Order: sequence, then structure tokens, then C-alpha cells
Amino acid sequence: MDSDLFSRRRAERFAQLLDEANGGRRRHARSRADDQLAALVAVGQRLRTEVPAVEVDPDFRTGLRAMLLATAEREGIGAPAAAEPAAQRSTTATTGRGSLLPAVTARRARARGAILVGIAAGAIAVSGISAASENAVPGDALYGMKRSTERAQLALTSSDISRGQLFLDFARTRLGEAAALRGDQTGFSAVLDDMDADTRQGVRLLNSAAVQRSDPAALDAVNSFLTGQRRSVNALLDDATRAERDRARRSLALLDAIRERSDALRAAIACGLPAPAGSDALGPAPAACPPGR
Repeated sequence: MDSDLFSRRRAERFAQLLDEANGGRRRHARSRADDQLAALVAVGQRLRTEVPAVEVDPDFRTGLRAMLLATAEREGIGAPAAAEPAAQRSTTATTGRGSLLPAVTARRARARGAILVGIAAGAIAVSGISAASENAVPGDALYGMKRSTERAQLALTSSDISRGQLFLDFARTRLGEAAALRGDQTGFSAVLDDMDADTRQGVRLLNSAAVQRSDPAALDAVNSFLTGQRRSVNALLDDATRAERDRARRSLALLDAIRERSDALRAAIACGLPAPAGSDALGPAPAACPPGR
């Protein structure tokens, strides 16, 4: 399937779901993308009802406005349509600016406009939410918003490498939350479970990208993450209960397994092995290089 067409359809469906969530008439059947977009729509709804009282930096507001105007001009949002043959005029729709657009084009223009407005509102509100919820931990009122914002970031990211790096950033965030939850065995363990899940997701995406491109650059991001993350997980062992130490050591074992996989993939790329056929939770599982290569 054409990726541009797929992205455009997802964007248009997102605009439709936003409209329906805000009280608009339901006119469209469900699509396979609805479940994937549900988290992003939920964020949009929360942004309407739980706007944080945080002042937006004027430079950020100015830069965002310039970006949106440039995007609107590039996409032709609000621009009058070219003259149409008389036979096609019956299918045109009048926009709020008085210009006539073909019905399909009008719908797409509205969808693009809704997306731009959503991006603008989201970018401004998310900047405030980040300031208000960055220190939230499980059990805090803003923690759900914090996790929804993370899901929205993933939904707006198309590159596997960018998504992989985002997952590793989330794993670092979960580690900070675990440090704040020491003494709460249930919460501590649950957050480390989420951290390990984010770690596996990010590593799998980055390892797969390295193999597909035969380029170890993505592995550098994995190794950089491992260095800092292992040091911070080790710090959790200080003044920890026995149960907390046991749980933290399981995360350390995962980091050790990731290091071994990263080294093996780097060696396989260096000796020119074909892309591995096998894969697991950490991504491609390479064979050893033949002797002498």
C-alpha cells in the first residue's frame, strides 16, 4: 500500500473522529485505524477539558504560528480552487471563505484544517502539560495525562528510528518514576515492568532498523542508552529492600542481554551477513560470523 495514501487516510479519519468526539454527527463507518487513533483522540478531548494553567513562551508561540502558516500555504488550505468545467460544478461545496471546492477536496481541506488546529492546540497544551505533569508518578492525578501524551507522541511519529528512540526515552522516564516509588513494592515493580516493556520495544525497532539498513548507527543509540540506564538501575540497589533489589536485577539482566544482542548485530553487519531470518523480543537474532571474516 502507498504509505503517503495510507497516512493521508489516517489523517482524514483522525479529523473525522475529532469532529465526532466534539459532538459532530457520526457519518462514517468504523475503520481499522480507529483503535490506533483512539488514544490520540482521547488526548484531544482531555486538552479541551483539562487545559493546564501554564504560560506559553512567546517565542514558541511565534515559531508555531509561522510553521502553521507555512504548512497551510504549502497544503493549499484556504486557497480558492481553479475554475471548473460546468459539468463538475454540481459536485462543489462552498467553504466558509466563499470559495468553491470540489466536494472531496472540501472534505480534505476541512480535514487538513482540523489537523492543523489540533496540532497547534496540542503543541501549545502539551508544552504546558509537560511542565505540569513531568514529575507525576502512578497514583498522581496527572499521571494518566502524562502517559496519554506519550502515546500521542508515538502516534505522530512515523520513523521506526524515531519511535525506537522515543520508547527508550520513556524507559528512562519510567526509571525516574521507580526511584520515586521505592518503599511501594507494588508500584515499584509495576513501573519497572513498564520500563522493561518500553526498553524492549525501543531496542527491537532500533535493532531492526540497523539490520534493514546494514548500518550500525541505530545501534549507537542503543549502546548510549544502555550505558546511562545501567548506571541508574544500579543506583536503585542502594538502600533497597530485598524484593526491590531482586526486581531491579531482572532489569539489569535485560540490559545485559540487549548489550550482547547489540554487539552480535554490529559484528554481523561488519562481516556482511545477510539479514537474519529469526527474530524475538529484542529484534533480529543474527548468526555468528564465519571464522576469518
